[in-house]
Amino acid sequence: MTDLLNRVVWSALATRQGAFSQGNSLARRFDPLVSPFAAAKDESNESLAALEELILPGDDPVFLLQADEIRLPSGLAAEKTALGVLMIEKIAVASSPEDVEIRPLTRADVPEMVALAELTKPGPFTNRTPELGTFFGVRHDGRLAAMGGTRLNLTGYREISGLCTHPDFQGRGLASALTLHVAAKIRADGDTPFLHAYADNHGAIALYRKLGFEIWNEVNVAVVRRRP
Repeated sequence: MTDLLNRVVWSALATRQGAFSQGNSLARRFDPLVSPFAAAKDESNESLAALEELILPGDDPVFLLQADEIRLPSGLAAEKTALGVLMIEKIAVASSPEDVEIRPLTRADVPEMVALAELTKPGPFTNRTPELGTFFGVRHDGRLAAMGGTRLNLTGYREISGLCTHPDFQGRGLASALTLHVAAKIRADGDTPFLHAYADNHGAIALYRKLGFEIWNEVNVAVVRRRP
């Protein structure tokens, strides 16, 4: 089953999130209004050519994310590359009784969610990203203090993503509480929770280890555009 995680974006688009998919049997991308992620099925010349065709001149940058080494066709250029880690929950850590009140977020909360994501930069997030899964939030004095939810959804696995805390409320353990809350919801549905972090974000990796996650593998990230 973990083979699906080698090309996790492809696996999501080819299984449970096909409704958001554009492309064919060789390359797929999310509807760009929902998410900027794309993937080729493999590293064959045919699949890479199909990926290139999906990304048009003038498109916003597209994100590639996979454990396999990223190879680009001649028509695509990388604006940024980075090394990350994919972490899988190994131990279910129970939430403590004094946890903060966590509530589901709805369509009415989307403007605040986008504003919080723009402020804290947890990763690509649009006003349609919440369609990919269920998001939860913590409010203080009516303000959205923190949020987190699910993004990539594939057979047997679901990704915890969009975790962020407003600077006014950092240091209160809200991100940890949300991570455990979302992970419990994923387990209750019979799936294994996973998440991503940049490989040099040692603080985040250490925190996720305390919350029961372990590194499954390193992953490659590339932000790409079509060459003019």
